[in-house]
Amino acid sequence: MKTMTLTEAVGHVRMGRVGIIPTDTLYGLVASAMISEAVERVYAIRGRGTEKPCIVLIAGVGDLALFDIVPDEATSRLLGTVWPGAMSVVLPCDGAKWEYLHRGTGTVAFRVPADDRLRAFLCEAGPVIAPSANPAGERPAETTEEAVAYFDSDAEFVVDGGRRAGLPSTIARIESGGWHVIRQGAVILE
Repeated sequence: MKTMTLTEAVGHVRMGRVGIIPTDTLYGLVASAMISEAVERVYAIRGRGTEKPCIVLIAGVGDLALFDIVPDEATSRLLGTVWPGAMSVVLPCDGAKWEYLHRGTGTVAFRVPADDRLRAFLCEAGPVIAPSANPAGERPAETTEEAVAYFDSDAEFVVDGGRRAGLPSTIARIESGGWHVIRQGAVILE
């Protein structure tokens, strides 16, 4: 596994490779959300249940259009109150074209990270799926050493971002003009 910078990782993600990068919450096992084969490799490597959609990191609300999502004005206003930040928002993303992402649920959780460098990476690499860098059921890796120990033979690159011991993102969906929390995490909603 090759150690590189986020800038160097852009090309690898665009080519469909799987790697480990620091997000604004935890280390993520990442692959291009636009390449179904790369997404399936993450599921296999991580041992993630195939029925569970992954969170997709995007550079900004405009990237939702890549997934055929055009939020209405009320939704855009709500998204503006939590993005960028550690809040993953579940949005409708149905159809056979996106089956490999929504896993039959017709929805996908999207997040615009608060970290400027990570958003710049996403602008160049495109959206990525980013489940935490740990095999299903194991503790999330807090360092690149821990992440490499988990995925040394499977991931193709790693970006060192120091210790990452934060909480995972909060996951919520919009209901009746407000938030319905699915998983409480780094963002506390009233």
